[in-house]
Amino acid sequence: MKFIRILTLIMLIASFSFAITGAELAKELNLSPSSKAMIQWENVFKNKRKMKRLGINKLSDADKEILKQYLIEHAADSPEPIAAGM
Repeated sequence: MKFIRILTLIMLIASFSFAITGAELAKELNLSPSSKAMIQWENVFKNKRKMKRLGINKLSDADKEILKQYLIEHAADSPEPIAAGM
């Protein structure tokens, strides 16, 4: 029983260690959050054709949600926009 607890703890720590961030996903896809307004990013994630054009369709659902949140939180018209190159 103790072995299972230790193994579970190790797996949990490892999963957090290797979790990818929205910034990393955006960088992999060459997406800049400030290139669109918040509503435009929301529309991208509602349209399968737009997601395919940007390569977002290849991501898992969890990664899509992480990326969407990052892009919207740092969009051009957001309270915390991220300028290209920063």
